[in-house]
Amino acid sequence: MVQLQPKLSTDIWTNATWKQFLAIVDDPDYAKTKGYYFNGQMKIETVEVAPDHASDNGIIHVAVTLFCALKGISLKGLINCSYRKTEVREAQPDSSYYVADRISLAPQGSSIVSLDQTPPPDLAIEIADSSLNDDLGKKRLLYEDLGVAEYWVVDVENTQTIAFQIVDNGSNRITQSQVLPGLNISVLSEALSMSRQMDDSQIVAWLMTNF
Repeated sequence: MVQLQPKLSTDIWTNATWKQFLAIVDDPDYAKTKGYYFNGQMKIETVEVAPDHASDNGIIHVAVTLFCALKGISLKGLINCSYRKTEVREAQPDSSYYVADRISLAPQGSSIVSLDQTPPPDLAIEIADSSLNDDLGKKRLLYEDLGVAEYWVVDVENTQTIAFQIVDNGSNRITQSQVLPGLNISVLSEALSMSRQMDDSQIVAWLMTNF
């Protein structure tokens, strides 16, 4: 008689060893999920992206890229890139960026980024639809330990961007980006709100005027 394996609980933090975590993220059945590991716990997030989540992710990426292009700031963006510190932590932000002189440190290739050899990005962003409390809570602690300089959470329901500067393994709320000097976080929130009524080309035109 074949014994069925218990179904994994997704979208919640569960106790797991590093070996158990790797077994899940390497399982083809979970190929379309996002994996996080922190303090002896893992979270496997199912990827069911609703239109507002997808739109906000696109708006933020365009806004960051456009701002840097207009301001002459070098930028390398990575969408849904996984960062792994072996046996310690793993994260897969919706988007992440290496900025200015650090773009030379941005990883390349087809493998998960190893933080054993590669420095973390300057900016990590999570788009929070149903995961807002976790993104502001445990994931923020994860990104503090990951060593990014700045962490943004996009609150899809309330069309706002909540930004944190990370210094000495702690984070502080900020209203202006420190890794992208001159970028007011309120402009991003306003663009998200406007995107509910306007098309993308109108949003880009408005951003260009503001930047």
